[in-house]
Amino acid sequence: MKKFSFSNVGYLIAVIGLFFYSFTQVDLSLTLSQISIWQVFEKFFQHIGYFQRPLSGWLFIGTVSLLFIFYLAILRGVHKKKISRETIWFLIISTVVLLAFSYNAFSYDLFNYIFDAKIVTNYNLNPYTHKALDFPGDPMLSFMHSTHRPYPYGPVWILLTAPLSFLGFGFFLPTFLIFKTFIAASFLGSSYFLEKILKQVKIQDDLFALSFFALNPLVIVESLVSGHNDIVMIFLSLWSLYLIINKKYIGAFLLLVLSIGIKFATVILLPVFIYILVKQLKNNAIDFKKIFMIAFISMCSAVTITSFASGINKNPEIQPWYFLMVFPFAALVAHKRLIVFLSICISVGMLISYIPYLLMGEWPKDIAELKVKLLILSIGLGFFLYAIKRRFLIK
Repeated sequence: MKKFSFSNVGYLIAVIGLFFYSFTQVDLSLTLSQISIWQVFEKFFQHIGYFQRPLSGWLFIGTVSLLFIFYLAILRGVHKKKISRETIWFLIISTVVLLAFSYNAFSYDLFNYIFDAKIVTNYNLNPYTHKALDFPGDPMLSFMHSTHRPYPYGPVWILLTAPLSFLGFGFFLPTFLIFKTFIAASFLGSSYFLEKILKQVKIQDDLFALSFFALNPLVIVESLVSGHNDIVMIFLSLWSLYLIINKKYIGAFLLLVLSIGIKFATVILLPVFIYILVKQLKNNAIDFKKIFMIAFISMCSAVTITSFASGINKNPEIQPWYFLMVFPFAALVAHKRLIVFLSICISVGMLISYIPYLLMGEWPKDIAELKVKLLILSIGLGFFLYAIKRRFLIK
């Protein structure tokens, strides 16, 4: 069970490629460092991303394709017991270390997180009542998007990020890296508690489920590269789930409340937690296969609700990072291979949705409709591939 097998090395090379590719998307108004050699590096990659867009698009497609090829090879190796737990954690930790220092290539949300905290720590004001546009002299406005929007998250997120802002001492790059490291640590924590939960309940191959989640290309792009706070919300919910399984009720419900207080979506898990609590207090047996399936379906509902809530004119707007809410719970039911097929196909479809932006430098007007079509096609492909497997490959 070698760490440096072809699939493992290939996956890490693809991750390194993703790390470098992320810097092709550094905003032209942003200079990450004044060091001259860094500026040469930065401008070289920016030139590819902004002035050689066809090349940039092909580099993205090639990098993502390699990630999926080696991801699937690793899943196959784990399924056949040819890859050890030590190797999988080596891959996970290596990926985290590399991508924690990447640029948030596919989303500007991280800049908004930083500025929301800055309103508290630098301007001593309330982010619920003040927005970035209220501070026209701030240099961050030159490379931010959505400067008009008020603070959209729960109070827990600002409580978590304000200390990170203080630690940055008002300097952008240290603050940026601190935020990225915090989110990367949440990804690592999510992976850790996911495995702990699966080892506790013993309902499936925990190593396969861990690999399925933690090495998924969409998951690493949206959490480790783009740095979306959904993974922090998920980390707290998985930690909470682990505690309630172990009958540590105060900690479990406290962490669930903290999770809900970030983006509210995990409130949909509250009935599941109450059900587990009642069953345990009555000393009744719990069918965790059914419990995890309900949790998975609940988080799928959360994605649907979020998509319609963020859409325009009652049309849904599906964002790729919304699936960070679903895939950890998909991993809990990864013994259902249909869910594995669907999740992988959806991951491909959602990453494909970035290609128009990378090629044109702006989102097409019909991007919301395009994402819906990609999702439908991905789901259809998932069912088709699963049916093919059932018909010709299953023994």
